[in-house]
Amino acid sequence: MTLSPEARLYGILDLGYVEQKDALAVAEALILGGASLLQLRAKGHDPAGLLDLAKELNVLCSKHHVPFIINDHVQLAKDCGAPGLHLGQDDGSLDEARVILGQHVLVGRSTHSVEQAQAALAEGADYIGFGPLFPTPTKKGRLGIGLENIEIVERTVGCAIPVFCIGGIKPANLSEVKEAGAQRVVIVSHLLKAADIAAETQSILTILKS
Repeated sequence: MTLSPEARLYGILDLGYVEQKDALAVAEALILGGASLLQLRAKGHDPAGLLDLAKELNVLCSKHHVPFIINDHVQLAKDCGAPGLHLGQDDGSLDEARVILGQHVLVGRSTHSVEQAQAALAEGADYIGFGPLFPTPTKKGRLGIGLENIEIVERTVGCAIPVFCIGGIKPANLSEVKEAGAQRVVIVSHLLKAADIAAETQSILTILKS
């Protein structure tokens, strides 16, 4: 699987912000608002207890032709049939994940520096997350890396695979992020806490495409 060049906004269904009972409705709102990918992130949850939800999310995403990505848990991705997996820096190799999931599965990597971004490309990542640009509650204790390296990452990595900037991005700083060279973004807490998630997602996408 490859990502569409039109993929601009990566939605994350983070169970640190969303109750499991509300997860499907929130996921659908993100998709209807225009999210091009949807990731299930469930830090601290037992993966076995997420299987039913993951299967339902996979069906929902498939219906809307949006890639469904599992964060971290290779076996959960396999068990629910997800077409994508996202790995952090310490979550094992992409090759090992593809042995388990198959070569067709979309695999992304979190990166926090130019060197890590370039290493992920060399490793064979299908896309990367780059950040956190700003301090963010989803990554407590991690300082923002700033905007100064976005241009070089876009030039050296983004020419080959999609680069999604992440971390503390919101409407107040989105123009600044775009001016630094970002083409694609991940927005988590701002969207998940919005009163109208679908409308806010659409609003962000409009700014991205302007």
